[in-house]
Amino acid sequence: MAVSARRGTPLTLQEILGTALRLIDAGGVESLSMRKLAAELDVNPMSLYHHVANKTELIRTLCLNVAPLLQLPPDDGAPWPDQLRALAHAYRRLARTHPSLWRYVHHHPEVTMPRQGGLWDVLDRILRDAGTPEEERERTADVLHAFVSGFVLAENLGHIAEEESEPAFDTAINLITAGLRTHR
Repeated sequence: MAVSARRGTPLTLQEILGTALRLIDAGGVESLSMRKLAAELDVNPMSLYHHVANKTELIRTLCLNVAPLLQLPPDDGAPWPDQLRALAHAYRRLARTHPSLWRYVHHHPEVTMPRQGGLWDVLDRILRDAGTPEEERERTADVLHAFVSGFVLAENLGHIAEEESEPAFDTAINLITAGLRTHR
C-alpha cells in the first residue's frame, strides 16, 4: 500500500475514489487529473498508481463503485410495473446526484461496457416478468435506457421546469408500462 505523506497512514482505494468523485462532482471529469487528485489527497501522484493504472481505470473503477448506489429493486415478487418504476427512479436519482460522471459515461460508453450485471440484469428480469419476448428484451432495454437518459439530459439542460419534472417523469413511466402491457 502507498503511504500518505500527510498522515503516515496507508492510502486506500476507497479514499482515492471518494476524493475523485467529490472533485468530479465539483468540476467535471475533464477537470480531474491524477496530479490534482494527488494534491487533494496530499500524496505524491505516483502513490495513486499503486491502486489504479491511469485515469481511465480510475473512472471505470469509480463507476463500478458508484453503481451500487442505484438501489436496484430486489426480486421480491412486487409487480413488475412497480419494479420498473423503482428502477427508473433510482437510475434518474443517481444521474442527478452525479451529473458530471453520468455525462462522461454517456460520452465514453467503453468505460462501462459490456452492458451486463447490475442494472441490466434487473431490467432484463423486469422485462421478462412483464412478458416481453426474449428476442425483444435487449432492444426494449435500450429504448428504456434511452428514454431515462434523455429525460435526465433534458432536466440537466433546463428543458423541463423543476416543478414539472417529477410529474412528467411519472407520466412517462406510466405510459411506458401501459405500452409494455399491450406489447406482449
